Amino acid sequence: MAQKITKDMTFYQVLQMSPAVSKVLDKFNLDCGECLGASTESLAQGAKAHGLDIEEILLELNSIFKD
Repeated sequence: MAQKITKDMTFYQVLQMSPAVSKVLDKFNLDCGECLGASTESLAQGAKAHGLDIEEILLELNSIFKD
């Protein structure tokens, strides 16, 4: 079964899944690897704080793991 990223996962959890995650987050100007909140902030919280569409981010992140 392919991995699934959800909006409730922290940036830290997602960044540990694949090096490609960082590239997708960079596309949305989310330089989360250096953020102190990466271990506690969820993807949904980060998207909201940056005025981004969480569904668009999730679509791109989950496309990394499509079989």
